[in-house]
Amino acid sequence: MSELFKRTHMCGELRLEDEGQQVVLNGWVAKQRSLGALVFVDLRDKTGITQITFDENCSPEVLDKARSLRSEYVIGVKGTVRERSSRNPNLDTGDIEVFAEDLVIYSEADTPPIYIKDDDNVDENLRLKYRYLDLRKHKMQRNLTFRHKVTKCARDYFDENGFTEVETPDLIKPTPEGARDYLVPSRVNPGSFYALPQSPQMFKQLLMVGGTDRYFQIAKCFRDEDLRADRQPEFTQIDLEMSFVDTDDVIQIQEGFLKKLMKEVKGMDIETPFPRITYKEAMERFGSDKPDTRFGFELKDIKDLVAGSEFPVFQKVVEEGGDIRAICITGGSSVYSRKKVDKLTEECKHYGAKGLVWIRKEEDGFKSSVSKFFDDEKLAEIADRMKAQNGDIIFIASDRPKVVFATLGFLRRRIAGQMGLLDDNVFNFLWVVDFPMFEEDDEGNIKAMHHPFTQPKLDQLHKLDEGDILGLDADAYDIVLNGVELGGGSIRIHDRKLQKKMFDTLGLSDQECEEKFGFLIEAFKYGAPPHAGLAYGLDRMVMLLLGESSIREVIAFPKNQNAQCLVCEAPGKADGAQLNELGLQLSKVDD
Repeated sequence: MSELFKRTHMCGELRLEDEGQQVVLNGWVAKQRSLGALVFVDLRDKTGITQITFDENCSPEVLDKARSLRSEYVIGVKGTVRERSSRNPNLDTGDIEVFAEDLVIYSEADTPPIYIKDDDNVDENLRLKYRYLDLRKHKMQRNLTFRHKVTKCARDYFDENGFTEVETPDLIKPTPEGARDYLVPSRVNPGSFYALPQSPQMFKQLLMVGGTDRYFQIAKCFRDEDLRADRQPEFTQIDLEMSFVDTDDVIQIQEGFLKKLMKEVKGMDIETPFPRITYKEAMERFGSDKPDTRFGFELKDIKDLVAGSEFPVFQKVVEEGGDIRAICITGGSSVYSRKKVDKLTEECKHYGAKGLVWIRKEEDGFKSSVSKFFDDEKLAEIADRMKAQNGDIIFIASDRPKVVFATLGFLRRRIAGQMGLLDDNVFNFLWVVDFPMFEEDDEGNIKAMHHPFTQPKLDQLHKLDEGDILGLDADAYDIVLNGVELGGGSIRIHDRKLQKKMFDTLGLSDQECEEKFGFLIEAFKYGAPPHAGLAYGLDRMVMLLLGESSIREVIAFPKNQNAQCLVCEAPGKADGAQLNELGLQLSKVDD
């Protein structure tokens, strides 16, 4: 075995004031340059790189070993810090180098399949297969350290504010229709299954029944769903619940946390309280319940201006009680050619839009895709409503309100991105409140917008008796950052009669409620305090604060877009003996 050189400093720590010090460094060889009697080695660890110099003052044995070094060899070096004659402004340690006196090679390395540098542009699946090499990159170490600081800040803050960190179970009961649950077969209870939790929701409510008062957890959650850039089959929440509080109490605590977080991890002082807007206002102004307020392009209703037009599309929408809204893109007329507008129109079809109407305001008048149906006077009315100036372009969507909001909500942010208006160094927090309690699915069935334990606005309960189910608002709130839902929560129902009324509205039978939520309903029989909570998506939060485009960049060992771990090749196949022990038999296996 090789001797261990006890480290005195990390590779990224040394500065000019350390000149003359005897030091010991350990790390990986990032680069070796041999000039005969002179060998330079860039030595890397998670903190950075220091240049090591081997010269004629080294013993022949040490110099020979230095010449044998290759990329990713793991070594230890003893030496003296000296000022560099030729400084490197690109390194934090660029003012110094270490003149080596002794060297130990801990392990040799084959040529790695990926370059260990941030801008390698390698295929993502190759990065994930060799993630342990990818993690050596400065960016990945920075991201993991940043994530650690976020969770430490959360633990410190919530501890200071009376929260108790409690771990809730990861093996729970599956629920009927829990199609997105991951199931775990039980060996000791043949034929029975556990489910991995999609959230700790019911257990944290039980903690409130149990008198914990303020609960907090960095919780691992699991959801079997199609993946996108900000989704993973296993993800992490900063989860919390509080007793004897209202919405203002929850929001005040969270704003304190986010203010502390931004100061500690970003060095930014953010202003509180954050703006609050209702769900209705968010949809009508931004077409989204998670609005990005770093730019304008707000939606405006123009249905009254075009209601009497001969344009068939608008006529049909008006007759069917639909919606007609527009956004004005400042300076967009010169940016969006007809070809680019056609591409945007094609992208909007994904959101249900059948097309887009456009109007360009120019110095000599108007150009529009509907000029044959609208004269300049009417186009001027629309431009005036939109406050359009020369060089602006107006986009109009008409359809059911859901389609119009989704289309224009997508369009305003898409265009802002293409025009370079999404500044990652600007952080606009806001609360969206007063969500609808219920919504209709595509089949017209009533479902809870959040979950069935969310408390409705108590002063609106009369709407249920009046048949205005979709008009009932919830005591729910989301914290939004730059167009992304950072977290969400609600006041919970603690009254058994009200909970039963909500279940009845959702069409859940007593048997279904017992199967899905029986243990929680049972617990509420013995005294439940008023309580509320919230959960942040930790992965998403870290991604946003770092300006990354995917949560895979802030998770040590993420799954790829096919929900596979390429390092350990999960999911894998179980052998016959394992299946027999679990009492399982596969009816079909796809190769």
